[in-house]
Amino acid sequence: MKISVCIPIYNFDVRELVNDLKKQIQNNSIDAEIILIDDASDDAFKQINNELQNQVEKFVLLEKNVGRSKIRNLFLKYTDGDYLLFLDCDVKIDNKNFLTNYLQEIEENRDVEVVYGNFKIDSAYSKTLRNRYSVEKEIFSVERSSDFLLLKTVNFTIKRDVFEKFPFNEHLINYGYEDFVFAKTLEFGNVKFSAIQNPVIHIDDTSNEIFLNKTETAINSLFQLHQDSENRLFINDIKVYRFAKKIIKTGLKNVFLNFYNLAEKRIKKNLLSENPNLKYLDLFKLGLLLKKIKDQSQNLGSKIK
Repeated sequence: MKISVCIPIYNFDVRELVNDLKKQIQNNSIDAEIILIDDASDDAFKQINNELQNQVEKFVLLEKNVGRSKIRNLFLKYTDGDYLLFLDCDVKIDNKNFLTNYLQEIEENRDVEVVYGNFKIDSAYSKTLRNRYSVEKEIFSVERSSDFLLLKTVNFTIKRDVFEKFPFNEHLINYGYEDFVFAKTLEFGNVKFSAIQNPVIHIDDTSNEIFLNKTETAINSLFQLHQDSENRLFINDIKVYRFAKKIIKTGLKNVFLNFYNLAEKRIKKNLLSENPNLKYLDLFKLGLLLKKIKDQSQNLGSKIK
């Protein structure tokens, strides 16, 4: 059984990550390959990572940025492993048995086709809004689970033939919810899934301001999914989408938006502070989504008239 370690790169130094993986492959005589695809990073990062050209099986440089979904699907073209292990470029390995843990899970649970390994937060950035959100909303603490809602693309392995059948949705070009839609696609396809404790350390120094901008982009992606009736089945379990639907159904959309407009400055001020409140982040996302839905309704009304 061969495993392909797939690392999509964008503006990050992956030398330490690749070297740590290579040591584990060599020390444990693992049948594995490391494939890197750079999604049109800045020249400075291309130069930094260039020394890896002769240290991995393939290092592909894309001329144009293709986004988080399409780049992951591209690994099918450049790999030949029976399983594909996807790692975000901004992670560290701190467990010498990281790769063997995955291999053991695959060997002992042959019916499982997708395994998610979880992640931890680098303590240097633990107080930022981005990482507080991860700790409270994304990282799971149980030893094992089959809940697809836990799946994140930061660290998971998937059987090759399953990935060929259920690739990422390439219509989702921008940041946000591509992992959620991918997970729901697998779940609806009756794929066998397991989440285990085999975490990587996520190194995310995103400022609160940049994370708010990325959150707006994510809500735009969610709204894009909402506009396509075929995609709505995939997003019904997203918390902010569920709340938005309830508010609309009860006829309180305008009431909520009036309140939100009055409180928006205070909400943003808190989220940009050194002690952000995640409840305000929920309100921020809900307000953005309902505004987009309201604007769409008004535009449709104007067209009808």
